[in-house]
Amino acid sequence: MFTYIIKRLLYAIPIALGVTLLSFMLVYLAPGDPLNAIAPADAPAEVIAALKSAYGLDKPVPVQYGLWLLRAVQGDLGTSIASGREVVSEVMSAVSNTLLLAGAAGLIGVLAGCVLGALAGYWHGGIIDRIATFFSVIGVSIPHYWLGLVLTIVFSIWLGWLPAMGAGPGGGWQWDIDHLKHLILPAATMAVIPMGIITRTVRALVADMLEQEFVTALRARGLGNGAIFRHIAKNTAPTVLAVTGLQIGYLMGGSILVETVFAWPGTGFLLNTAIFQRDMPLLQGTILVLCMFFVTLNLLVDILQPLLDPRMGR
Repeated sequence: MFTYIIKRLLYAIPIALGVTLLSFMLVYLAPGDPLNAIAPADAPAEVIAALKSAYGLDKPVPVQYGLWLLRAVQGDLGTSIASGREVVSEVMSAVSNTLLLAGAAGLIGVLAGCVLGALAGYWHGGIIDRIATFFSVIGVSIPHYWLGLVLTIVFSIWLGWLPAMGAGPGGGWQWDIDHLKHLILPAATMAVIPMGIITRTVRALVADMLEQEFVTALRARGLGNGAIFRHIAKNTAPTVLAVTGLQIGYLMGGSILVETVFAWPGTGFLLNTAIFQRDMPLLQGTILVLCMFFVTLNLLVDILQPLLDPRMGR
């Protein structure tokens, strides 16, 4: 087990370095000049040169990457070109909001997906299976930004039950009714895709497990449905954990459209703003934090899986 964990940690190092390189280089593929956000089009050449020197844009790209990586390791992601604030402070504030939204959406999606998938797999071929399959197909097929607009029209405009935008009154999150109301619609919108994927995964696993010989042996020994289902859940847990980890990672990185629709002040909304403002330091820092979160989450799942199934740690 210890050797397995060390190997996974060593595997994560080149992946993390590759992530930093992609995070830095992808921004250079986008058209436009980042200095346009702070310098007018008719700015003198000496002003442009001074700005490039201040932001390190006058150096060769490999040198810029090396300096940026060295600062990033020390926790310095630079200064936003558009706002002039530290990128770390802006990204961390947005990450906390996205973690809250992704956590709520992941909780809804995982619980609903596991319940629907288990019921569909246990009674596969029946009416419950058809209903769960219908919802899972809808969940993985429907565009979540379109669903967000529909939910906003229904519950905010027509019914007036829930707010349409923002994260709640005030400058920070609080666990009260007003803030929770702002969380419901974006969380429900983001939960649809993981719910559909997890439902289909759990349904297939449970249906396959029911055909295994050990289930027949358990029934022959007189075990009830509850005890049999606990054995099935234990055997399906590693795969479900892997799929859940991926889905939560996707929720963190793929929330840009949902957060834009609901004006939720998270990393997706921050990315959208940085893209339109061509704010390279903010864009690079946000992408880096999201990618590193995804790498860390996958590493955590790889470490937890052998705890559920010791055979995987050999």
